[in-house]
Amino acid sequence: VIYPPHSKLTDKEKTNICYLSFPDSNSGCLGDTQFCFRFRRSPGRKVSVCCFLDQLDRDLPVYLKKDSAYYYGYVYFRQVRDKSLKRGYFQKSLVLISKLPYVHLFRTMLKQIAPEYFEKSEAFLEAVCSDIDRWPPPVPGKVLQLPIMGLIIKLRIPTYRDKPGTTPIVQNMHQADAQISMALPTVHEVDLFRCFCPVFFHIQMLWELVLLGEPLVVMAPSPAESSETVLALVSCISPLKYCSDFRPYFTIHDSEFKEYTTRTQAPPSVILGVTNPFFAKTLQHWPHIIRIGDIKLPGEVPKQVKVKKLKNLKTLDSKPGVYTSYKPYLNKDEEIVKQLQKGVQQKRPTEAQSVILRRYFLELTESFIIPLERYVASLMPLQKCISPWKSPPQLRQFSQDDFMKTLEKAGPQLTSGLKGDWIGLYRHFLKSPNFDGWFRSRQKEMTQKLEALHLEALCNENLVFWSQKHTEVETVDLVLKLKNKLLQADREHLPVKTDTLKKLQTHINDIILALPDDLQDILLKTGT
Repeated sequence: VIYPPHSKLTDKEKTNICYLSFPDSNSGCLGDTQFCFRFRRSPGRKVSVCCFLDQLDRDLPVYLKKDSAYYYGYVYFRQVRDKSLKRGYFQKSLVLISKLPYVHLFRTMLKQIAPEYFEKSEAFLEAVCSDIDRWPPPVPGKVLQLPIMGLIIKLRIPTYRDKPGTTPIVQNMHQADAQISMALPTVHEVDLFRCFCPVFFHIQMLWELVLLGEPLVVMAPSPAESSETVLALVSCISPLKYCSDFRPYFTIHDSEFKEYTTRTQAPPSVILGVTNPFFAKTLQHWPHIIRIGDIKLPGEVPKQVKVKKLKNLKTLDSKPGVYTSYKPYLNKDEEIVKQLQKGVQQKRPTEAQSVILRRYFLELTESFIIPLERYVASLMPLQKCISPWKSPPQLRQFSQDDFMKTLEKAGPQLTSGLKGDWIGLYRHFLKSPNFDGWFRSRQKEMTQKLEALHLEALCNENLVFWSQKHTEVETVDLVLKLKNKLLQADREHLPVKTDTLKKLQTHINDIILALPDDLQDILLKTGT
């Protein structure tokens, strides 16, 4: 069954969704299980509501921007004994498909609606859909109230202006009416500490592997564990965006199975979460494998664990741990391990442990990225190089050698006490998809900034005076160029003040009015 009924999915998408919505048979998930997956959209699909979501996308932090090539599937699966059924079990999944990576929101929502859906069937879904139709647009930075089956979920979607690592609290106001409300502390975060618990001693090495876009497999007993762990790995380099593909839950039926498991070429830059024992064989040539047992919060601290040799990984029954021959670039930070161990001994709540871990990853990522930000900012031409009568100047080229030279005085040592081969880590990072994605978005921002400064320079000129000293042909040419500039500012959402655009429009109108009538008519007609 698909709701709303007019939603279109290709056959390939339907097949992928069907296989990904059920745990592998070996997982033995009795009762209720929640997990999430991510799959490729079929090419050539018509793009709907995208322009609207694109506007909202601009205000999101980079790691929450939607990736139009992928969909997320959020699953609530129930398996209970039922002698009246042929198989002896009731097995059903309710799946919510979205472009938005708001894991915590959709998980909470499914928890509210799935159990009732299993009791009441289709008519109930129709009621849920009509509730969702009343939701406000997902505007970043506003406190939103989402009604769902008699409950109001309150939340705030982060914006790129938020200070990294802070979450403005959504207060749970008392409703005057009888509706129960529930405030979500986050829309997208997972319980970091719980996910990293089984590989507690290797968090810093895992951070390096994710940062460098290395191929990683998470082998877990069920999709719930595999998807949580993959999402935790991807989020550990925030506020950087993880730019390669990642699959919180991946099966042998996936349309990319052949592409990702082939031995004819090196494993791709991707993080896969798997539960089928078959993968222990098909992926044993992968360089880094994380093996996770059942995620339980430790009553006592896990013992110090060594990284295991890959050749020891034969089956999915191998002991939990990290199997790799990777040598980390940075020395180990003993402090964070002690801090978290102490938390376990003092029975500190897992939310508090997650906050400590998230702050640790954030500080590590920021120490790493600040020198790059500083160097890239120096590639911007000086404002005095911007002339209204010439095209905007180009950014200077990124030079690896020049960047490396800046590290001696302005490297990560300014903000991090960690020792190790930072230079080696940067060299490796500069070849990775994460650097490529980060640099492209910086380039785009800076080029737009130059375009905006150029527009402002044009506005501050006396353009009517200029047009009086030039021929009609040159003046018409200027008018058309200025109109194009306005269109570009609107199309690319350049960071220009509205006053500047109004001023430029006034300039255009004044120049046109100073021209002969026949030209005025032509230019005013091409105004739209």
